[in-house]
Amino acid sequence: MSPRLAAALPLPPPPAAGAAAARGLGVPRPRTLLSGASVAFSSPSNRRGALACLVRLMCSRHSAAAAAVAEAVEEARRGRKQLGMTPPLYEYLLANVREHPVLRELREETAVMRGSQMQVSPAQAQLLAMLVQIQGAQRCIEVGVFTGYSSLAVALALPESGRLVACERDERCLEVAKKYYQRAGVAHKIDVKHALAADSLRSLLDCGEASSYDFAFVDADKRMYEEYFELLLKLVRVGGLIVMDNVLWYGRVADPLVDDQKTISIRNFNKKVLEDKRVDISMVPIGDGMTICRKLVDT
Repeated sequence: MSPRLAAALPLPPPPAAGAAAARGLGVPRPRTLLSGASVAFSSPSNRRGALACLVRLMCSRHSAAAAAVAEAVEEARRGRKQLGMTPPLYEYLLANVREHPVLRELREETAVMRGSQMQVSPAQAQLLAMLVQIQGAQRCIEVGVFTGYSSLAVALALPESGRLVACERDERCLEVAKKYYQRAGVAHKIDVKHALAADSLRSLLDCGEASSYDFAFVDADKRMYEEYFELLLKLVRVGGLIVMDNVLWYGRVADPLVDDQKTISIRNFNKKVLEDKRVDISMVPIGDGMTICRKLVDT
């Protein structure tokens, strides 16, 4: 419980030290009920007060948890994934994004699913589609499909002859994605690889597809970013693009006190790609941060 909430609760005060001494008692030691809230259990009235406080606190926590869940679902439904942007400004941004009706339906279905925060925002998807169109891309790869929002946006931007290799290991998520590929009429453009992404990428190389892809997007296991990047550098042609998502990682990359494995992996990747002369780069603060890499030399 936060100190602010604890301070707001009407807890019964402990008996005064003088009154306790007059009765021949020591000053009662408070017993901690919950972090940040202490009450003295020296009398029935205090115990009743503490119990009432606990009931109020538990109800408050339940209400807060329910409100947090509802807010998370609504944010996912609205596609709110933009680091450092106020809600009114994000709403303005969303109102100025061109979102295909099937993409909107997919976003809203995904919002109530576990892990919905993994879905890219509409603004991110629009940027990916624009990059594909600018490139005149025909052959694309996506590492980490989830429910298919970004891959659907890319497939819609591809010409009829285009091909997207979509790598995802979660079958449940793929079933959702495939449903919307069909609904949008782009299933024929998408080659789904239900396996570990690194294995799928190596398989493409083994089949002689090195330097034959125009565009790749990665939104998958952060601990594997460096390996995915190296494999994609072999698959993407010179002049092709590799876009890496979550490079700002909810701001954790800039917090020296955060040292979990995923955060460390993203920091290491960001440092490595900054120094990598094989690519031009641009880290873009859209969504949770994207780094756009343009391959300069054959590998």
